[in-house]
Amino acid sequence: MGLNDVTEPTADPGALAWFAALPVASRTELLRNSVVHTVAPETVLFEQGEMPTFQHVVLTGSVHLLGRSIAGREVLIEAVEAGDLITPAAVVTGSHYLLRARVAEPSKLLLIHAPVFRLKASQDPALAHEVIGSLAGQFRRLVRQIKNLKLRTVSERAGCYLIALSRRQGTPHQAILPYEKHLIASELGMTRESFSRALAALQEEGVTVQGTTIAIRDPDHLAAACGLDPLIDDPQVALSQRDAATAIPPETAGARRARK
Repeated sequence: MGLNDVTEPTADPGALAWFAALPVASRTELLRNSVVHTVAPETVLFEQGEMPTFQHVVLTGSVHLLGRSIAGREVLIEAVEAGDLITPAAVVTGSHYLLRARVAEPSKLLLIHAPVFRLKASQDPALAHEVIGSLAGQFRRLVRQIKNLKLRTVSERAGCYLIALSRRQGTPHQAILPYEKHLIASELGMTRESFSRALAALQEEGVTVQGTTIAIRDPDHLAAACGLDPLIDDPQVALSQRDAATAIPPETAGARRARK
């Protein structure tokens, strides 16, 4: 798999909230059947269609889950961040992976042998509860993604992505694109060219592009023009329900311009 710097399990897994919630016996059993790896960027952890041999857990860094067509077209489905399980549905059901997993940045992963993880999840209510929580979170993220793709125009998707990204980065007036534009575009359900056109259209809403740095003149105006929605966007970065109710409706002149 191209993994390197193999070490014995360290205290890192104990920092995970879901892992710390398990009984001592379960934690011990899982650690006894696991290893921690430091993994280089671009490492492919598994291909779609393969059977799981490990339950991968992201300790630090991030992993991209990608879908590939028969023709070889690849799109980014989700970026798995530190603390989360990677595709636990495939592991607990013993099913083929539906996605490819590729490491996005220098990362540290906990690899737990899949049969052991599957058995413990069926025996330990605490672990089963944590797996259900992880699956529920991933399901809700995918529902938000589907709503984003089906209910918004290209420009609205790009604008809401920039607002969410800037707030996660703690810089409301600026967003730094975290990875290549073609990957961001595929995550948003568009081509790179469409993403570039959407960014150009958003200049009328105060967006300025300088390489991977995006300046946002008036974040509140951009959020209102693009229809930032707590039931689609991350609740931590979206408008509150009260703000959403009083915000400028998406069908303003600015939003109509962004649709073009």
